[in-house]
Amino acid sequence: MKLIYEKCGDYLIPNLIPDPEPEGELRKFGLMRKSYLENHRRGIYSGLLLSGELKRHLLMIQEQAETRFDLLVEQIAERGGVTEKLKAQDQMLWVSSMENIRARAEEIVREEIIFCL
Repeated sequence: MKLIYEKCGDYLIPNLIPDPEPEGELRKFGLMRKSYLENHRRGIYSGLLLSGELKRHLLMIQEQAETRFDLLVEQIAERGGVTEKLKAQDQMLWVSSMENIRARAEEIVREEIIFCL
């Protein structure tokens, strides 16, 4: 954040100009992290917000969480034998198995990354 002062009578008034926010859209995991910080870690949330680092932090957490989620889904599916062959044989079983895998992977990501300090 840059401080530029503007003279107003005999006083110098700070004109706060925030640094430009990083490019990127907050998605599921970024929004989950924001909600967690807002509701359970108010001090950290306020500090990041006031320093202008909140969006950068949320985007970093979001990237880490998405990468970890994709890796976990792939590994759990491989170990559980949920393959394209199963998809061709029994599509409903494949869909339910993948939904369970995605739910487990999301739970792991929430505990390891989203709700972690």
